[in-house]
Amino acid sequence: MSTGAAPLRQLDSAAAGELRRTAEEVLTASGTSAASPEVLRHVARAAMGLSDGVRHHCRPVDTAEGLFVLSGLQIDDAAIGPTPADWATADDSAAVHDVALLLLATLMGNPIAWEGQQDGRFVHNIVPSPGHEQAQTGSSSTVLLSPHTEDAFHPGRAHVLMLGCMRNHDKVATTAASIREVRLTRADIAELSRPALPILPDDTYFQTHGLVWQPQPVPTVWAGEAGLTLRFDPAYTPLEEASPGYRAAYARLERELTRVSRAVTLAPGEVLVVDNDLVVHGRVPFQARYDGTDRWLKRASVRIPGRRTRPPAETGEHGYGQKAVEAYSPFPSAGRPGPARRRTERSAHLTTASRLSSEELI
Repeated sequence: MSTGAAPLRQLDSAAAGELRRTAEEVLTASGTSAASPEVLRHVARAAMGLSDGVRHHCRPVDTAEGLFVLSGLQIDDAAIGPTPADWATADDSAAVHDVALLLLATLMGNPIAWEGQQDGRFVHNIVPSPGHEQAQTGSSSTVLLSPHTEDAFHPGRAHVLMLGCMRNHDKVATTAASIREVRLTRADIAELSRPALPILPDDTYFQTHGLVWQPQPVPTVWAGEAGLTLRFDPAYTPLEEASPGYRAAYARLERELTRVSRAVTLAPGEVLVVDNDLVVHGRVPFQARYDGTDRWLKRASVRIPGRRTRPPAETGEHGYGQKAVEAYSPFPSAGRPGPARRRTERSAHLTTASRLSSEELI
């Protein structure tokens, strides 16, 4: 595994200060909670006013590595409070940083939430949790979190994944590997391009348990307009059901991803941005202390409207009943994103896509 530096985009102090002030203003205007029903409305309006100094750094991923680290944000270790014991108790811990991440995500595309994960929040808290040490989820610690495509089981998964570091005293590394840097034979690519196996939902999606969904086979790799892309999650792929030839090609892909994998050790205030169609990510093992000082990340997922990097057949997938909810409805005629209205019958954090007229954003 390489320890080489990831491509870096450095916010200068003026841009970082602008982003912080804007996040504080949004948080105040939306009722002091990052999960407030009004937060998306204010984020949509505020993002439009951010300067080119911030916008420039939110341009698409543009290297074969398929990722970059955005640096320059300031984190006060004392002010953010202790690392939450788990996502469910995080509430509005370090809420201003949730809003800052949402502002950046809005400049990159359309933030999404999942009805069946972390109460439908648009920004997730990723922390080690007691009892989950060996799970293949973000709440684990003592095991290697296998490299994977984020939410690989679902056709509505993010195009871009953002991981913002709040605390990382132990310098725990995130792993990342790009399909554009591997070496595969034409035979391997042909084998892995067949929809041979399904990818099942991971254990964080509580609504899938006890429900019956017929697993749908999907391809692991395919040729996009700019090169290979992938959809990969070996921990939730029933490889034992595949043919020997497919398993052999899959194993070679795993070895290649390991060969080109890099370790990215995020510092507080850094945001790792990965192209979810190119890059699989994971995490090295570590020993959690559960004393309020453990590693703490915030995660945002982003779709890019109009992006065409996936097989058309994905539109027919059921997604195991999970719903990916977009923060903003399709753009109104004025070209401005309209925040999705909130739905109250299940959770104050869930949204449905609905239009707002351009006047409502002025």
